Amino acid sequence: MANAAPATWLARVRVMLKPVINDPQGKAIENGLVSLGFAGVRQVRAGKYLEIQIHAADAAEAQRQADDMCRKLLANPVTEDYTFEVERLAAAAGNRSSPTEPGEKSAV
Repeated sequence: MANAAPATWLARVRVMLKPVINDPQGKAIENGLVSLGFAGVRQVRAGKYLEIQIHAADAAEAQRQADDMCRKLLANPVTEDYTFEVERLAAAAGNRSSPTEPGEKSAV
């Protein structure tokens, strides 16, 4: 049986400083929010969010590639933790709003 053609997968990657690492950017955002009148703000942690389209034969391969990207470049294992999720995009690859499964809702 011939292998299926590669599909396009969307990896959503989140990289955050480890909890024991001071977060000066988060603290600056926190202070700014408080100074703008958001008195309920107690803590802000800043991080990175990336969306990466990957061509792979199946979900396992797309997940392996996303994990390799995180370990080799996207996250510093000494200071950062990462999580990711992978979902197959519909045939209209490149259309950000067309995953085959329901995605996260965006704020307007």
